[in-house]
Amino acid sequence: MAPIDRRSAPRFRAVLFDFDGTLVDSYPAITASVNHVRGHHHLPPLAEPEVRRHVGRGPAYLLEHTVPSSDPAGDLALYRSHHPTVMRTGTHLMPGVAEMMTALKEGGRAIAICSNKPGAFTRALLGHFHLTALVDAVFGPEDVARPKPAPDMVLTVLARLRVPPGQALYVGDMTVDIETAHSAGVKVWVVPTGSDARATLAEAGPDRILNDLREIPEELRREEGLA
Repeated sequence: MAPIDRRSAPRFRAVLFDFDGTLVDSYPAITASVNHVRGHHHLPPLAEPEVRRHVGRGPAYLLEHTVPSSDPAGDLALYRSHHPTVMRTGTHLMPGVAEMMTALKEGGRAIAICSNKPGAFTRALLGHFHLTALVDAVFGPEDVARPKPAPDMVLTVLARLRVPPGQALYVGDMTVDIETAHSAGVKVWVVPTGSDARATLAEAGPDRILNDLREIPEELRREEGLA
């Protein structure tokens, strides 16, 4: 067997992604499900920008901040039962996601999703967008003891992929993603396409702010001195 040329191996062996606001624009679907729950309580609907700013910390947090109610467990069950009816039509890929992920795989990198969105919803949408074969692991809040911004999800995924934190990159759209990556000891790049504005992201100290996900393959090669 020929020896492995270690110089050809990528420095960043795994790229981990948040989902909502990063890989997909899911705010229309999330807003529809929030308003479905609000309607159950005879509350008027909220506009998408109001809902958007509470997305990213899991459905329980989302409903706590958008639906005043004395039955959070019932609200969560109502949200979960309604969301599959709207998530495919109300969710769209961000520009260039499929091409970007394909380029990462062709470059020998593992891809994983670490999101506070329930894993079943993420997996269903990956299948809907024909991306399942490109993703090596999907983790949601139900898979770990603590959701983001705790590092549990990222560290568990990296252990499964057998990739040390120093050889991983996390890509998200919120300060919660930056906090998560810092806690896990991985580099973090962000895109201003989700719940937090560019200035807010900058204050949280990411390693890089991208304009577009399509920059990632080239920027990784540049970071590794291969471009």
